[in-house]
Amino acid sequence: MTDDGTDTASRTANDDTAADSGEDLALQLANIASVLLGPGGGATAADTIVALALSTIDDCDEAGLCGDSGLTLHASPSAVIAQLEALQAQTGQGPCTEVLAGLDCVYVPDLLDDQRWPAFSPEAARLGLRSAVAYRLSLQGETIGALQLYAQLPGAFNASDRAQGLLFAIYAGLALAHARAQEAEESKIENLRRALSSREVIGQAQGILMHREKISADQAFQLLRRSSQHLNRKLWAVAQDVVDTGEIAPETTGP
Repeated sequence: MTDDGTDTASRTANDDTAADSGEDLALQLANIASVLLGPGGGATAADTIVALALSTIDDCDEAGLCGDSGLTLHASPSAVIAQLEALQAQTGQGPCTEVLAGLDCVYVPDLLDDQRWPAFSPEAARLGLRSAVAYRLSLQGETIGALQLYAQLPGAFNASDRAQGLLFAIYAGLALAHARAQEAEESKIENLRRALSSREVIGQAQGILMHREKISADQAFQLLRRSSQHLNRKLWAVAQDVVDTGEIAPETTGP
């Protein structure tokens, strides 16, 4: 027995439980951090964030990630989350709309008794969800999404759970922002690759026409351009036909 009357064995057990909980949280946060360095775009990161939220946050039965458009960001939302997302988009009510509007965190101990969202809360309760908490995902002050957590029991998210969720949301926001930036960079690279490929095909077609028609490079390009306009097709597609067949639309032959 300690001086404050606490049983030593009980205190030791509580300390061990807290240590285990801290280790679990550290491991899950490490998994979220790994998304920052992992391959894939926003959809992959969103799927990972939602899956980890369900396995990390105590008593969480449903989780969703919504963007500033009000639509789910992850590829395969549950049927319940899909209904709740649609309802929030239609009514402008619910935890997602609140945090996307600027609140850092919204907590509802019991949706059945909630008076804030008369068009949302009763329907969420009818679907079997009684408590909810949502976090704003942000980067450098910019809102990039919202993480929503739901539980079947009222009062499921205590202060410790909400603090844990807040830490999780910080990592999730970083991961999602990084994934989006990576996706944008990959898109730029792909667009550049396509542009270079198109220029190469156009150059090949010009060479074929120059040799066959005995015309200059500029005349060959104008021939391709007129054919593109006549056929209402992309210039590179017309050029690819010339490379593949050696022919161009007969109406546009000649310099």
